[in-house]
Amino acid sequence: MVLRSFALANAEAIFAAVGRIVAAAPFRQMQTPGGFRMSVAMSNCGPLGWVTDEAGYRYAASDPESGQPWPPLPALFLRLAAEAAAEADFGDFVPDACLINRYEPGARMSLHQDKDERDFSQPIVSVSLGLPAVFLFGGLKRSDPARRIPLTHGDVVVWGGPDRLRYHGVLAVKDGAHPLVGACRLNLTFRKAH
Repeated sequence: MVLRSFALANAEAIFAAVGRIVAAAPFRQMQTPGGFRMSVAMSNCGPLGWVTDEAGYRYAASDPESGQPWPPLPALFLRLAAEAAAEADFGDFVPDACLINRYEPGARMSLHQDKDERDFSQPIVSVSLGLPAVFLFGGLKRSDPARRIPLTHGDVVVWGGPDRLRYHGVLAVKDGAHPLVGACRLNLTFRKAH
């Protein structure tokens, strides 16, 4: 379900909270197990954070760069994620992980499944801020055709149930500048990891 402008009223507060989070856990371009550096820069907040390195994809309770716990999930984030999930008929969603992705122009995310979580009955809630992007929403096989869904500042996407393991990604973000966020797209992805 695409919830157009759902996060718009809270965009400035979300952006300010992201600034505080990345002051403690700076954005970094992680390396995949295959040795590739991701084009998207990442940080996390919440009890668990998603990380990738030569050892694989996983959730970790602390930032591997600092050894410190990830910054806590702000109350605003928890409320927004729960309200968006409820709009898509996923009641009682309480995420324990928020992956924050920063897409500079040219950055992209290839088709992938979110499958490092323990409970696939829980949805994914994805919040977009800043530059527009094209979200790819495919099928249950990587080779299935993917719908192209344009996303703009404040849009929220929720998927789960039989669609929870669909392949998804983001086309390369185009050049531009957003009055609040600047020359990038921020994406907050809320998950129940454990």
